[in-house]
Amino acid sequence: LFWVATAGAIGCNLGSLVAYEIGRYGGRRLVERYGRWILMGRRELDWADRFFSRWGYAAVFVGRLLPVIRTFIALPAGVARMPRGKFHLYTFLGSWPWCLALAYFGMKLGENWRSLGKYFHQFDAVIGVVLVGAVGWFVWSHWQNRLRAAD
Repeated sequence: LFWVATAGAIGCNLGSLVAYEIGRYGGRRLVERYGRWILMGRRELDWADRFFSRWGYAAVFVGRLLPVIRTFIALPAGVARMPRGKFHLYTFLGSWPWCLALAYFGMKLGENWRSLGKYFHQFDAVIGVVLVGAVGWFVWSHWQNRLRAAD
């Protein structure tokens, strides 16, 4: 599992590099102008600025351990012009335990898939409806906030 987690953390680093560089070279102005397309507006950028001001480099480490935040943390790190080496170090260190946990649970589920599969299939439709509803609500509420802010 060590090498699986290491490969996963390297993949996280490579995947995050694009968002980091966009943030670094495009800066706050680019995110304010086009961030709405990735559901990141001025409010989210202000939150990220406060988060980075308070936690510094640990923001990337902690952000990599948290679902959802881990996806977006590279862009504000680039906007904050965090040094590349430190960004990659903290991205790797924060991604490694996440990847290890995913590999471990994937291995355990895989070993017991036949016995667990019948239980999971009972919830396929419910899980699908909940996921679609949650994503729909998030996008709708975010869009409504944008419309209110524009008025």
